[in-house]
Amino acid sequence: MSQQTAAKPSLQGVRIKARKGAVKAQAKHEPSIFRDQLFKHLETVPPEDFDAFTNKLIQAGGQLEFLKYADALFEILFVGGLLQPGGNYIDDGAPTCTWAIVHAKEPATVDDLKKYVDVFNKLIRRYKYLQKPLEESALPTLLQYINRWPPAQKDKLATTIGLVLSQGLVTAGCLQSLTKDHLIKNDVAVDVLSIVFRTYLVDQTIDHLATALKRGGIKDLLLFFPPNKREDKTLDELFRKQGIPQVADWWTKKKYAILKEGIIKAIQGSLEQGDPKDEIIAAIKTRQEEQPLPETELVQCIWQGLISSVEWSARPDQHEGMALREVGRFAEILEPFCNNPKTEVTLINSVQVYCYEDTRVMKAFPQMLKVLYNKDCISDQAIIYWYQKGAKANGKQHFLKAAEPLVKFLQEQEDDSEEE
Repeated sequence: MSQQTAAKPSLQGVRIKARKGAVKAQAKHEPSIFRDQLFKHLETVPPEDFDAFTNKLIQAGGQLEFLKYADALFEILFVGGLLQPGGNYIDDGAPTCTWAIVHAKEPATVDDLKKYVDVFNKLIRRYKYLQKPLEESALPTLLQYINRWPPAQKDKLATTIGLVLSQGLVTAGCLQSLTKDHLIKNDVAVDVLSIVFRTYLVDQTIDHLATALKRGGIKDLLLFFPPNKREDKTLDELFRKQGIPQVADWWTKKKYAILKEGIIKAIQGSLEQGDPKDEIIAAIKTRQEEQPLPETELVQCIWQGLISSVEWSARPDQHEGMALREVGRFAEILEPFCNNPKTEVTLINSVQVYCYEDTRVMKAFPQMLKVLYNKDCISDQAIIYWYQKGAKANGKQHFLKAAEPLVKFLQEQEDDSEEE
């Protein structure tokens, strides 16, 4: 029998799905077609009619491939057209979108630009998948090229990005693009960052901004400054000059917290190694000369470093005696830094807060004050001032009552010395 070759099945009429990589590669060459189709949807929108603008965009999302062309979409909405590498418009004779943020009326106010951000909010609520490319590629790219725009347009973009951040549409991670060398060297990065922060703080608090920066991985604001200007003093002066002193204050507190943590750990390490008290004092003074803290902050963290190194006995009946003994031992380290009324009152309050938080030694509070008084760490005037109007709120009434006999004794001594 003659063998006949079996006919191969036909694929006619069968739709073959292209591989994702091929689709993505092809999409890079088609953004101009997407742009032209989007312009057709928007060409009938009346000027200043943001509701109609929003509706047309949402309708377009049902017909156009927003996910594939997300970067192109946001380039059109932010700067009016498609960008080529380097930040220039693609030169193919196409007009720019009149609804773009860079074409907002001038001078553009925060309220004006909020209308555009409201459009983004509604669009992303409808097409949630747009949020990720906005944060991870569109905004970083626009910020990378922000030096290309005239000052007025640059300010509009920075203000809009501040609003987008404050409303939680994206995280602050997109601001990392501003740390590129070409933006840092001419102060473009810090100028844009100042506008972003100032806009953010219109509706949100500095604590909210600090949390957003932390979540976005922005740890060091000095990286946005030119290398020769990366000093805390420069940063402080800039943000105060830009009308956002709360950012300068927050940064100062943040730096102080880092310095205090370093001093506390250094003291704990020195005590564990059994270093002499003179060496510990000298080390603290050296740190203070290199990176100065306010004297009140310094006294507070010295106390924390000393008291946190105590290994308390397992027997509760020994805690009060241990507290007095340890405070007497630490007094020699504290005394050189308690050289004015403010630092003395700060030390008293540090002891008060510690006793409030660690109830094992709460009853020993007045005796601890007396030890510090006898060791010349605190004066009678500081104790009396603390008693009358300087005490912290933490367990205030309890500690005032506990210290009352000591205060009366000191007041009587003061009266007797005046009479003599």
